[in-house]
Amino acid sequence: MKLIRFFIITAFMISCSNEIEKADSISFSEKNYNEAFQLIEYWLDAQKDYENLPGLTVMIGDENGVVWSQAFGMANENDVMKVENTFSICSISKLFTSVAIMKLVEDQKITLDDSIEKLLPWFDLKQQFNDSPPITIKSILTHSSGLPRESNHPYWSWPDFPFPSKEDVKKELKNQETLYPSSKYFQYSNLGLTLLGYVVEEISGESFDDYVAKHILHPLEMRNTKPFMSRDDYGKTLSVGHSSINRERNREIVNFFNANGIAAAAGFTSNVEDLAKFAAWQLQLLKSSENKIITSKSLKDMHKVHWDDKLTSVTWGLGFGIYKLNGETFVGHGGSCPGYRSQLYLNSELGISYSVMINSSGTDPSKYIKGIHSILKKASQTGSNTINKFKEIEGVYIAQPWGSETYIQSWGDQLAILRMPTNSPELALYKRSGDDRFKRILKNMELGETLEILRDENDSVIGFKSHQNIYYKDSIEKDESGI
Repeated sequence: MKLIRFFIITAFMISCSNEIEKADSISFSEKNYNEAFQLIEYWLDAQKDYENLPGLTVMIGDENGVVWSQAFGMANENDVMKVENTFSICSISKLFTSVAIMKLVEDQKITLDDSIEKLLPWFDLKQQFNDSPPITIKSILTHSSGLPRESNHPYWSWPDFPFPSKEDVKKELKNQETLYPSSKYFQYSNLGLTLLGYVVEEISGESFDDYVAKHILHPLEMRNTKPFMSRDDYGKTLSVGHSSINRERNREIVNFFNANGIAAAAGFTSNVEDLAKFAAWQLQLLKSSENKIITSKSLKDMHKVHWDDKLTSVTWGLGFGIYKLNGETFVGHGGSCPGYRSQLYLNSELGISYSVMINSSGTDPSKYIKGIHSILKKASQTGSNTINKFKEIEGVYIAQPWGSETYIQSWGDQLAILRMPTNSPELALYKRSGDDRFKRILKNMELGETLEILRDENDSVIGFKSHQNIYYKDSIEKDESGI
């Protein structure tokens, strides 16, 4: 009897566990996420203003491409930002270079263990460690080659950003030396990925631009992605970059630049819609046994941890960074170039991708992805598909002097409350407990403090009361009665 009871209890626990896992999953085909999208849109628009960002674009995608996207702010002095606008994606460029290298590996034209000296006969950077293993393609992809971070040129320098040509990079190699022995430490290297771009040219016999366009961009129909910055597009489809914020809370326009000889490491331009296609290709390929550009096996290998650096807590695949978001593993890459920040993350188990592009330096796009992901996870765990059940209550409430504003929104059968500004949106959810009264839902699902909705003589919502404090709806001023 005890044994039977044990199996019954165990089966029940497994069943509950499966239900929890199902509830926590993000599936856009099974659930309406419109309320989550509405809250994300409000939060990002508000944060744009609080950070004084000129503009940004955001995408949520799955294996079919874009699920939701939105643009905020300005692309230039005159034009409102659109999701079609392009940005410098800087180091996200490295993902395309890495895929190009893996294609050459699959075509058996190179191997991951080939040394850079073998593939580039003109390579003459000094190896200062006599006992160092060879600098291989694999060590460059994992940023463990020991190569210095940059080519010997001041191309990140304000205001003109003098990026070198390929010949300039080659010429200066003899004046550089390795920073560490190969395969010992993690050292992020733009020079390394630049050299892999030259490998693509050397081995394929094509220009880097042509090879990437022919084998990656065209097959994926990434029509808005280019391996360079286009002056003709600048200030039009290509958004204008801005500096970090100064003490006067201003951002200056950054001069146009072109990465030239380091394009393989940092030269691409794209938009969130095209990165959604790039991510969708990966999410599809990982679930199949197909060979589209590269094989599923090769892509899985690229996403796998090949370098785990204990000193810096950095984990890296073959070209891809490997990150933790709220305890879940994502792969992708970030980009930071003069006037632009960008980030691409994807998770094959969840079947989801995110991208954020900002036409400004001095900010962190990954924090927005983390916030978006946390909101979507919250939506997967709570609420119903009811939309705007408490429409009249929704809106912005003045939270001064304790905060700038409080945003209230319908969340299924509940209210979601978000206090602004915040880089990490934590939703407080409230359950209706009577007419115009709601109680906060604690983490253990018990009910806590009361929130009371306040109305005027016309029955219009003018504010709410919480902990005996009154917060007025935006544009509503209290009268002499205190309400």
